[in-house]
Amino acid sequence: MTQKQRHIAVVGGGTAGWLAALMLRKAAPDKRAIRISVVESPNIPTVGVGEGSTAIFRQVLLDLELDEAEFIRDTGATLKFGIKHAGWRKDGKNYWGPIDDPNALRPAPPSIPSNWLHHARLAAGKPVADLHLFTMLMRQGKSGLAMDKDDTVPLSPYHHAYHFDQARLGRFLSGKATDIHHILTEVDGVEIDGETGDITGLVCVDRDAIEVDFVIDCTGFRRAIISEVGSRWRSYGDMLPLNKAMPFWLDHADPARIPNFTLAQAMGSGWMWGIPVQDRMGCGYVFSDAHISAEDAQSEIEKHLGMTVDVRRIINIDPGRLEEAWIGNCCALGLAQSFLEPLEATSIHGTLVQLILLIGSGLVDPRGNLTDAARQTYNGQVARQVDDFADFINMHYAGGRTDTGFWRDMTHSGIAAQQNAKLKKWQSAPLVPQDFAPFPGRLPHVEEQLYLPVLNGLGLLPKSPSKALVRDVGIRSSARKNADALQDEFRSAAAKAISHAVYLARTGT
Repeated sequence: MTQKQRHIAVVGGGTAGWLAALMLRKAAPDKRAIRISVVESPNIPTVGVGEGSTAIFRQVLLDLELDEAEFIRDTGATLKFGIKHAGWRKDGKNYWGPIDDPNALRPAPPSIPSNWLHHARLAAGKPVADLHLFTMLMRQGKSGLAMDKDDTVPLSPYHHAYHFDQARLGRFLSGKATDIHHILTEVDGVEIDGETGDITGLVCVDRDAIEVDFVIDCTGFRRAIISEVGSRWRSYGDMLPLNKAMPFWLDHADPARIPNFTLAQAMGSGWMWGIPVQDRMGCGYVFSDAHISAEDAQSEIEKHLGMTVDVRRIINIDPGRLEEAWIGNCCALGLAQSFLEPLEATSIHGTLVQLILLIGSGLVDPRGNLTDAARQTYNGQVARQVDDFADFINMHYAGGRTDTGFWRDMTHSGIAAQQNAKLKKWQSAPLVPQDFAPFPGRLPHVEEQLYLPVLNGLGLLPKSPSKALVRDVGIRSSARKNADALQDEFRSAAAKAISHAVYLARTGT
């Protein structure tokens, strides 16, 4: 007897929808037993101006066997090595947030925390970001690749990330989905089994209902499908009060020097992003309307930039997540599942990790049973992921600024209790990997390798705990020698690297 083909419908295209379809198709052990469709409305415009990824996106790109040069060429993408945080400290200084980890290149001695080189830098009163190759590449506008005859070779074992235009990325991904059904129609509702509560069909405005066995909701802020099965929203508004976004495009100040980093510029009532793609700069001001009006926010942007801007529209934000991302036979991904201000590129990162977890639950295995236990485990893991993201973003506001009403409120009462407790602990104890519970499957997550450069950049980590950690003369000497040797290697590598502009020009040919 032939087994019934399972139909997984992804409702909504865009980045999340097409990544979901491609990753599920790639992971399916029996392609004949699983049919995957992307059901996309022809009437929903793409909103947003530029988006950044984390390094996991590049790994997924390679796992999907997509050509990196073609991706960069067709989407107008640029390389990203980290974030420049401007104006977040009370003294007005800037700091870098690189996404590589030098500690892994010089393993620590037994019984010493793996981030020992960072602590050696802290103990010496030096910025930890300066120990990173990616910081050097950002400052010098380099690509992280060198020429070997006619080919480029990487100078670091770490994946870079990207900046891209979401609309162009969606089109690129859809063009690679040759074995995925693409249905252009407007979904107007769902059919639900009265006994099980599962969705059995998608009601469409211009065709018969589409029968489904499992639905992935990628409809963004509308949450058009998950809302039909009883989803509940958990708001982070108390700790992340920015509730408006004002996106706009800018021309590059110098097209020959496109940045290889995301700019996060602190403003009077929030912050402004700057995400470079090849032909322009995607920007936006994320702000709290309890502290500034939209009109005054635009005036602040224009005063800061010294030019007028064409704001695309005002986007309402309610930062938070679904209490349960997976209900019955429906799972929400991307903006349908959660939204946080885009300070650390958590959206696509979260979507990719969630897809890996969803695949691990047995969704595309025709022999697998999607059990209540698997669903509960998944929901717990996803909830933890987004909660940890929110905590990390909240910590960025702990720099002590008090020069405006917004910053006074964040400094005096805006840092969450659990984050204040961590900061208090790290005043007398070193920040170490053991402070963070491993994420399931050791999938990339917000842990010490991201926290430490940010908190050091904000001036929130004292020297004394790190000095105590490397007080042993032999350990201190070894850490210093390893850090110095790495810096020498990185300087040499950065000197060999071709510029970001040259790399983009070569990729475009």
